[in-house]
Amino acid sequence: QDQLQQKIVCPGPVTCLAASPNGLYVLAGIAESIYLWEVSNGNLLAILNRHYQDLTCLCFTDDSSHFLSGAKDCLALVWNLYSVLQAEPSQIPDPRHVWSRHSLPITDLCCGFGGPLARAATASLDQTAKLWEVSSGELLLSVLFDVGIMSVTLDLSEYHMFCGGMDGSIFQVDLCAWPVQRDRSFQTERENGKVFKGHRNQVTCLSVSTDGSLLLSGSHDETVRLWDIQSKQCLKTMNHKGPVTNAFIVLAPANMFNPDGKPSVPLPKFSKHLHGTESSDEQGSDGVTLRLGLHQQECGESYLEKAEKMYAQMYSTREKNLMGDQEHLTIQVSELEEEVSTLRKINKNLFDFSARIITKPAK
Repeated sequence: QDQLQQKIVCPGPVTCLAASPNGLYVLAGIAESIYLWEVSNGNLLAILNRHYQDLTCLCFTDDSSHFLSGAKDCLALVWNLYSVLQAEPSQIPDPRHVWSRHSLPITDLCCGFGGPLARAATASLDQTAKLWEVSSGELLLSVLFDVGIMSVTLDLSEYHMFCGGMDGSIFQVDLCAWPVQRDRSFQTERENGKVFKGHRNQVTCLSVSTDGSLLLSGSHDETVRLWDIQSKQCLKTMNHKGPVTNAFIVLAPANMFNPDGKPSVPLPKFSKHLHGTESSDEQGSDGVTLRLGLHQQECGESYLEKAEKMYAQMYSTREKNLMGDQEHLTIQVSELEEEVSTLRKINKNLFDFSARIITKPAK
């Protein structure tokens, strides 16, 4: 009988979603863009356009200082949240790292503990899972499998990396194995004691319990399974009425077991427009925007100088252009926008077709 507290309509289909551990921000992947909202007031703080194909996964570091994004363009990006929040609205901030060592779409991301010093894992259809260092951006480990990897996670102590394959297998990779090899192949025949077998279709999500003894997995075979990691035995199977797209283990809050418990802070409606660009009559409440670190930027124009320059350009453009030229320009711009939209659709269809051909299993 539970009802949604707030229905929020986004600018397009949401392919991935992530909330910061401190509860202050929400990320959404919509087409090729990353949308960043502030939870307390619903303001849309940033729209990041640095990927060339649709987003597939997002995740935060445990201290909420950084977040990672993966997409079908084979790139995984590391973003500094402070830099994103302090960037000018007219500028697209640069990611801290661009990881381009995968050759096919990124399917999943996982970040360990340690904030900016954490290690992150990426999974891809190119049959590899890779382990990275967030602080330096260096590649620490690359493991090659026999099948495409759809999901990846780390245990709390980061002794093991668990990878879910397209064929339903779950692989356990020892991160403390000796001798240390940066490039490693996982051969199922030799590593028979490190494979969880039971799913009949691709494994879409993985989660490890805080004590490192249990593994939760969801699959397109419409089941969620709970495994004992030590013995690789399936302890419980939960059936669903459709493909499972996400499942994870979380510590239950105390309020969860109180039938009368309700959220103390109502969730506001998330804005569709960037904060500061809405018209004044749409602004429901007065507020003060603080921008930190701008005093460190010694060079650069002040806001008044920028405003004066903008007004000067507007007036000079208005004087030079006649109404007929304006109409012609508007028609030309609309035609170009339609052509760009068509070319983007063609490019996306070509990319999806080639990815399907490459990843199609051999008969």
